[in-house]
Amino acid sequence: MPDNDVKATVRWAGEEMFVATSPSGHSITVDTKAENKTAPSPVELLMIAVAGCTAADVISVLLKKRQRVSNYKVEISGDRMDDHPRYFTKFRVHHIVYGTDVSAQAVERSIELSETKYCSVAATVRPTAEITTTFEIVESS
Repeated sequence: MPDNDVKATVRWAGEEMFVATSPSGHSITVDTKAENKTAPSPVELLMIAVAGCTAADVISVLLKKRQRVSNYKVEISGDRMDDHPRYFTKFRVHHIVYGTDVSAQAVERSIELSETKYCSVAATVRPTAEITTTFEIVESS
């Protein structure tokens, strides 16, 4: 059986700042003091992780389907509980696909595959947070 243990580290950098190092060795500064806004907070990173995971899946499938995508972005918003621990109860994920003759059916299927098969981040948060998805296609060259 393969070893599935993945390890990251978070090192205190003073005050309410931390340096997180991913299992692949990349580092990012994390700021937990809301008024500072000098780096993303852990909550912001969670939103980025949900959006980034599905974005990687969707663009990969669209390109394999030979869709003529010229640009692509994902916008994400979420609702959090008012009381601590203030966890997310809902994420709204909106995919915007730019391209020429991009098939709505291909985009829909790509999103479905991300939601049901590939996106491990969404699968991790889905037990506590509802995820709704929309998309639009913008015709461009």
